Amino acid sequence: MSDVPNPARWPRRATIAGIGAGVALGVVAPTQAFSFQEVDRSMTWFALATRAGPDGPRPTIKVGDAFHDLHDAAAAHGFAAVADDVTAIIRDWEARREGLFGLARALAGASGQALAAPRLLTPFEPRRIFGAASNFIEHAAEMQTKLAAKADSEPYIFLKTVESVIGPDETVVAPPQVSRPDWEVELGVVLGRAGKNVAVGEAHDLIAGYTIVNDVSARDRTRRTDFPFSHDWFRGKSFDTFTPLGPVFVPRDCLGDPHDIRLGLDVNEVSMQDGNTSEMIFNIHEQIAYLSTILELRAGDVIASGTPAGVGMGRGVFLKDGDVMRAWVEGIGELTNPVSAPHLLRESA
Repeated sequence: MSDVPNPARWPRRATIAGIGAGVALGVVAPTQAFSFQEVDRSMTWFALATRAGPDGPRPTIKVGDAFHDLHDAAAAHGFAAVADDVTAIIRDWEARREGLFGLARALAGASGQALAAPRLLTPFEPRRIFGAASNFIEHAAEMQTKLAAKADSEPYIFLKTVESVIGPDETVVAPPQVSRPDWEVELGVVLGRAGKNVAVGEAHDLIAGYTIVNDVSARDRTRRTDFPFSHDWFRGKSFDTFTPLGPVFVPRDCLGDPHDIRLGLDVNEVSMQDGNTSEMIFNIHEQIAYLSTILELRAGDVIASGTPAGVGMGRGVFLKDGDVMRAWVEGIGELTNPVSAPHLLRESA
């Protein structure tokens, strides 16, 4: 596989003392196993993105480290039928998938000039965004959340508004009423097929690919004291700009087993989160199956599948004006977003 983004090759950042130190990971086996084949190392890794063009957003394909205009590349190599905006491609994934892999192979063997430093935008427009709460054991512990045994429980799913989505390098803006903004790196699962009442063993077939989601959360706005309801997930999770997503969409075939993926997040080049999707309580297939019992899932839906330990709430450290978050997921890349919060100034050292 060619040039897969891998954090093991990235520079290690300073780590906050005590994060994950001496704590045994509680890995929960899936209720129903799915047999993954090893990723074919001869497969050409590629991703889809959207970049700023002179006349508006342009669909883009990344092969290895090189970005190419999707329309131009598809026309040049005889794959014009696959060219479209990335949102439309994902919502018609089954019909476009094979052609895109063919185009990626052609580009990998071609000598054409790549785009120079494209400015990436949100890669696609999610149809809906579902989030899995307290889905990593150590994260639940740091949030002081007492969980029932898995056998006696179900996934806790919430919705984030699509209007809260921003792309790479866009600014997360904490409004004046938010005093404790926090970070949460998550593997975003992008669906490419519809499904209702899907079995766990068939859930993988609904997945088109993956992206990075930073589930920015206003910790001081998720609890209510003025109503007899203790939580307000809508208010705490869906402020404008509170869902950075990107920088690219990676097809599922290019990532392999989604239950063994490293992911993490830095704030100002200090490592805050560094976990693995193997630590999930409810795995991705179980989340898909559960959601499909409630409503019909559709192509273009995104599931933010849970965050590992290391969020600010666990240590009483929150985002301040001028901070920079860098979320990363093995096999996908990095998602960087600065923070604007003029009412939350960081004290000088």
